[in-house]
Amino acid sequence: MKALVPTGDPAEPVVLADVPEPTPRADEALVRVEAFSVNRGETFKLEAPVDAERPGARPADRPGKDIAGLVVQPAADGSGPAGITRVVGHPMAGGWAEFAAVPTHALAVLPDGVSALQGAALPLAGLTALRLLRTAGPVLGRRVLLTGASGGVGHYVTELAAAAGAEVTAVTRDAERGARLTALGAAEIVHHPADARGPYDLVLESTGGAALPVALARLARRGTLIWFGQASRTPVTLDFFAFFDGPESAVIRHFHYLDADTALGDDLAALVRLTAEGRLHPEIGRVADWTDTATTLTDLRDRRIRGKAVLTLS
Repeated sequence: MKALVPTGDPAEPVVLADVPEPTPRADEALVRVEAFSVNRGETFKLEAPVDAERPGARPADRPGKDIAGLVVQPAADGSGPAGITRVVGHPMAGGWAEFAAVPTHALAVLPDGVSALQGAALPLAGLTALRLLRTAGPVLGRRVLLTGASGGVGHYVTELAAAAGAEVTAVTRDAERGARLTALGAAEIVHHPADARGPYDLVLESTGGAALPVALARLARRGTLIWFGQASRTPVTLDFFAFFDGPESAVIRHFHYLDADTALGDDLAALVRLTAEGRLHPEIGRVADWTDTATTLTDLRDRRIRGKAVLTLS
């Protein structure tokens, strides 16, 4: 089958190549991929050295976590969808290919009202947003500061939090992106954490570097900051005494979307249901054929795409 494999070249990070078709384990379904989305974190993974002898031959060596397609071979153990079924899936790797073996606990059925494009845009960003807000607890009536709001996670968090009754201030780089976040329910748009007025009951921080201490300073006394990313790729330095200027006794919590009590498939099904009901709107900033994946990855890495980028298999 054809699959996108890493090259180690930043200018053309992936190329189409022939690789073995995956052999599903007993608890995996074989999915014929119709569309997949890419994430900035996956562009970082592509910077790792490539094995010159077997570049991308094993699925674990190939990125690809967000897919939508058809189950063409149900799981041998009887779990998951039976027969040819439209699904959205979240494999840990190997999804940028014609076929992917996906654990049935990481699959959800796509109804007719949700397209493959919408489905492919849901998994990583949607799961992160849903589980992040679940970690934050009730947000009704709470003031929330969200940094790095321009990407797929930011759009989902904004819409879900606003619908749950939060007053969301979103940090985004430009007015165009801010207008869309306002349409999704953001109460205020700022272009730097320093412009946020505060104090906030909750800060959701995904930038790291110099931005995190600035956002932390806007937190209310005994408030909570949940750290769910480091898009700047720059370490954070905190000053113990700075907490006394406002966020005294604040809690800083690390978040990883896979550390959850619910199955991936259950949360994917919740995201699909919200989308089907018109209560969640995947923000797709680019749709292209998968032969354009290398260019799309470069544009995503350099922040030239708003929301999600979805590739379709011709």
